[in-house]
Amino acid sequence: MTDTETAFPACPAPRISTGVPGLDDILCGGMTPSRLYLLEGTPGTGKTTLALQFLRAGAARGEPTLYVTLSETGQELRASAATHGWSLDGIELYELVNEMGLDPDSEQSILHPSEIELGETVREVIARVEALKPERVVFDSLSELRLLAQNPLRYRRQILALKQFFAKRACTVLMLDDRTSETGDLQLHSIARGVVSLEQVPREFGSERRRLRIVKMRGIKYRGGYHDFLLETGGILAFPRLIAAEHHTPFDATARSTGSDALDLLLGGGLVPGTNTLLLGPSGVGKTTMAIRCMLTALERGERGTYYLFDEGLSTLLARSATLGMDLSPHIAAGRLTITQIDPAELSPGEFSSMVRQSVEEHGSSVVAIDSLNAYLHAMPGEEYLILQMHEMLSYLNQQGVTTLLVLGQHGVIGEVRTDIDLSYLSDSILLFRFFEAKGEVRTALSVVKSRVNAHERTIREMKLSAHGIQVGEALADFEGVLTGLPSYRGAVAMLTGDAPADGRAP
Repeated sequence: MTDTETAFPACPAPRISTGVPGLDDILCGGMTPSRLYLLEGTPGTGKTTLALQFLRAGAARGEPTLYVTLSETGQELRASAATHGWSLDGIELYELVNEMGLDPDSEQSILHPSEIELGETVREVIARVEALKPERVVFDSLSELRLLAQNPLRYRRQILALKQFFAKRACTVLMLDDRTSETGDLQLHSIARGVVSLEQVPREFGSERRRLRIVKMRGIKYRGGYHDFLLETGGILAFPRLIAAEHHTPFDATARSTGSDALDLLLGGGLVPGTNTLLLGPSGVGKTTMAIRCMLTALERGERGTYYLFDEGLSTLLARSATLGMDLSPHIAAGRLTITQIDPAELSPGEFSSMVRQSVEEHGSSVVAIDSLNAYLHAMPGEEYLILQMHEMLSYLNQQGVTTLLVLGQHGVIGEVRTDIDLSYLSDSILLFRFFEAKGEVRTALSVVKSRVNAHERTIREMKLSAHGIQVGEALADFEGVLTGLPSYRGAVAMLTGDAPADGRAP
């Protein structure tokens, strides 16, 4: 058990909200009130935005709040808030440096000596707090206070003095630090009750990725590690790191039909809730169409589904599905199906995990399709441990009783067929698609090479796309070379002709 997972008493201290969606979840309830916290991050990471959200949450509860600024003017802060559509009504803004501080006649008392300057600054803050009696205070920023002190010992003493002062007045204080000190300031970490660190990571293509980490938080349980967050119009939105072990839901694990009797036989009974199936094969072989067929069958049973589309355009997908006799429009209109077009260059792993959780817990989706994993994985080549994050998400979906369909494309059409990354160990079942030649035609072979839950067939069947949807034929004997990438068929079993029943099931 790690320090962040230490068990605490059954009656924990009361918490207050940070005002940031997702951050309270990361903190397992919020912050302990009447304590001093450090919010650190380089310029541009979102410290001011988070601080304003913290104060707005207090103002919404009727608490007196105070924003003490040494780095920005009140006008600049109001302009920043306006970009988010916010009003700072209920938040007292106090500028410690104004036009008088820039007057050359004030140079002696403002800039020299440092003892007088720092002492005056601290006294002004104390006087303002005693007059307003705020419950939440933001101090922006410590960099200016550090410059005023010009001495590490004097700086530490003033921070300690402010900490004791605020603690006696039941103030929850958020001190901002832009980490511009040359060697890093671990003294602040030791003084603060908790430390939240914000980071901005540029990528070679696409938007930068932002993430936060709880460096320390005394006396309360929290979720450790990095958590992705967005800084957009409306403020910061944090995405707690998905921990599959926290989510268990009882469900019926009875296998359900895919919509094709022959495919059900091949799979050993159908698709089992609480498992994921990898649809693996080269481009154009029919993986997406098979995923749509399985999704549509579930929708026709009255289930709800979510389809995450990374590669293909939404209009193209809908038109092609309708041409194959699988019209998704009625289910979308009825709210049973949600198709989300994803721009992988703008997505972080944490945001995607949050979207999947929302589809299951709020939309009630029992079938989730990800098409395709190639785009998701390639869009974040610099991301470490992306496969582990995918494993955690798939474990979560399995524990929720969701039937998950994963589309993974392979390089090549015939001959050597390769996969950029091996996800077979993450999959409960693998449905393998291959092209083969027979009687002068390029056809599609279908086989199940792995299933953890069913005694599946080890035969090879033909699959064909037609206006009736998907046809899966009888088991084909005398198949050779399927796993080599150059399968051929020399048997006597008739090939599919495209004449199938209207329900899309094999004859």
